[in-house]
Amino acid sequence: MKVDLAALSGTRVTVMGLGIHGGGLASARFFARRGARVTVTDLRSARILQPAMEELREFPVRFVLERHDEEDFAHADLVIKNPAVPPTSPFLQKAREHGVPIETDLSVFFSIARNPIIAVTGSKGKSTTASAIAFGLSIVHPGTRLGGNITVSPLSFLEELTPDEPVVLELSSWQLGDLKGRGILTPVVSAVTVILPDHLDKYAGMTEYIADKKAVFEGQQSSQKAVFNLDDPWQRGFPGETRARPFFFSARELPAELCGAWQSGNRGDAGKARIAPGAPAEDILTTALLPGAHNRRNLLCAGLVLLLYGVPAGTVRDALARFPGVEHRLELFLTWNALRFYNDSAATIPHATVEAVRAVQGPVVLITGGTDKSIDFSPLAEVVHLPRAIILLSGTGTEKIRALLKSAHVSAEGPFDNLRDAVAEAMARAEEVRSGLRSTESVSIIFSPGCTSFGMFLNEFDRGRKFKEIAAALTSAEAPSP
Repeated sequence: MKVDLAALSGTRVTVMGLGIHGGGLASARFFARRGARVTVTDLRSARILQPAMEELREFPVRFVLERHDEEDFAHADLVIKNPAVPPTSPFLQKAREHGVPIETDLSVFFSIARNPIIAVTGSKGKSTTASAIAFGLSIVHPGTRLGGNITVSPLSFLEELTPDEPVVLELSSWQLGDLKGRGILTPVVSAVTVILPDHLDKYAGMTEYIADKKAVFEGQQSSQKAVFNLDDPWQRGFPGETRARPFFFSARELPAELCGAWQSGNRGDAGKARIAPGAPAEDILTTALLPGAHNRRNLLCAGLVLLLYGVPAGTVRDALARFPGVEHRLELFLTWNALRFYNDSAATIPHATVEAVRAVQGPVVLITGGTDKSIDFSPLAEVVHLPRAIILLSGTGTEKIRALLKSAHVSAEGPFDNLRDAVAEAMARAEEVRSGLRSTESVSIIFSPGCTSFGMFLNEFDRGRKFKEIAAALTSAEAPSP
């Protein structure tokens, strides 16, 4: 559906899912500003949604909360669905029965914007990669914008876009599933970071999950470019399923017949790339602020995308060296009394926690656990012996972690029913560890749940913010009086 901005006044628009990631809010504001009669319907309460509702108070938006009503779908002119709403929803079916178009904030954006799109997906690393791409592009294209699953709806900046400036979108499997097969997602460059088991509480299996991920490159044309992870077995068939020209990134030097980027240097902490057959390799990654081998892979992928978009290698190098990282992704936000606090709340699967524990040098105290997503926690077995102490948060996923720790003969504290108590315990254990170290050594407290956040928190971002607030409060309370 192509949205006619001039014809929106008086149109009945139902926004299904105000949500807490920004998409529903941006959609409601976008249509309300153009005179549409907007109804926002959400299963959550006014208490939870109050911040978003406050941002809409200047508009005559009608709210239907803690339920959905069929008439809001049957009698609408347009329904905007939140990506988390399954397409099988009976309310969406009611809209279809009455011929009501169903769109998302992204499909509305694509129907209006004509800017070049760079699209990034993956199970992990997509936020860091997309943010690094936008950071590098902004040096040569100051009008570059970043949006999508990173909690910024592109509708929020649609009117501010400069013609021909690039838009970088981080896309989740749910967002891609809503766009699949519609022919509206045709990025000039697409990238897939890594595929790992995720969201299996919402998908029948990996085949269905990956099918949605493939939408990022399936609509591309031969003049466009697609970047794949050569080391990821789930991606082996991807290059044959797109018309775009394939490029690759890898932890090892690429075969001569392939173009792309690879890790180099004695520890694999540098990166080289070639984007034309027979061309000499160029240095695109020399130093980085971000810790961990997984972040070097993310930066390598980002650097390759930047090269493919035409950013000079020297500019790419400088940008990747200065990129500060993303909030909630192994974010070092506080150093106090030789304790270093890392917020890795975006680690919602065990693989991400494994990478976090491996990334940080020196003694570690790990806070982990939360809600299960019907995924396998066995990867944690690789690192459970590394932390000096493990602190558990309560949750269905935590029960799986406890069983794994028991089989590995590793002890843990908890599980704790609230984050404050867990952080206090982590600090106490970290102080014990620090007492046996040299004065120049520090201990890292890593909050890397490896689980989703629902039940105790609104989402992983709320979880990360609360962790930071608690850590700041506890360290302030224990600071010596002047």
